[in-house]
Amino acid sequence: MTIRPTPAKPPWLRRKLPTGPEYERLRHLIKAQRLTTVCQEAMCPNQFECFAKGTATFMILGEQCTRSCRFCAVSHGAAGPPDAGEPARVAAAIAALGLRYSVITSVTRDDLSDGGAAHFAATIRAIREHNPHTLIEVLIPDLQGDHRALETVLASGPDVLNHNLETVARLYPQVRPEAGYWRSLELLLQSKAIAPGVVTKSGIMVGLGETEGELSQLFGDLRQAGCDILTIGQYLQPSKAHLEVARFIPPEAFEAMAKEALAVGFSAVAAAPFVRSSYQAEALYRQASAAA
Repeated sequence: MTIRPTPAKPPWLRRKLPTGPEYERLRHLIKAQRLTTVCQEAMCPNQFECFAKGTATFMILGEQCTRSCRFCAVSHGAAGPPDAGEPARVAAAIAALGLRYSVITSVTRDDLSDGGAAHFAATIRAIREHNPHTLIEVLIPDLQGDHRALETVLASGPDVLNHNLETVARLYPQVRPEAGYWRSLELLLQSKAIAPGVVTKSGIMVGLGETEGELSQLFGDLRQAGCDILTIGQYLQPSKAHLEVARFIPPEAFEAMAKEALAVGFSAVAAAPFVRSSYQAEALYRQASAAA
């Protein structure tokens, strides 16, 4: 068996980590409210930058994911019941931070009959009650394709429904063995059918071995599903136990991907090595809304 060495990390993937009073304030607030952020759990490379600007993506429904995707740093295993007090604490944290735009995500909860949809809805309602002017983006799992669960989330009125495709169809068995490429596309398509006014969004990683042709196919598939916003970032291996990086994509290739995605009809695209699903989320939402 030939062992392929992981490519050396290039200079464009090196960055200074900002800190300061706002970073510390947000970190202490998250701890005091017994909240979780996907920024910390997934070891997002932007967490220091975002925390320093007073923004975070809150992760609800616990810290244990019931799936074990081979790219993800979030821990997996048995999860406890949803915390009934969590929606109110998330709303309180958003109020304390004075956020104009909030992003709520979760681990995947295949152990729950609705995949956690009711808890998402409760969190959205709590945010609306305490922060009526805050825009809300939810980054949801696939809910195992449950149409009624998706209706529950959308009935609570999020401004953006985000669901990540993550990678091209061919790589799903290696990258997301418990998920389905077409099931994820169907979720985005059904979101528009249920709530035509909702902005839909998806994100992918590159550097896992996909080809240019496969990416073009993915862009087209997402647009056929009515997806409005796309984020594209470099996959970075969280640990040696995770999938290796097949290739580090240069910044100019991200620029080309963004141009192609805009050309096929996305309203807003963010594509760069450090882009992640909720990076500069408000700016992308406003760009997409202006284009509607």
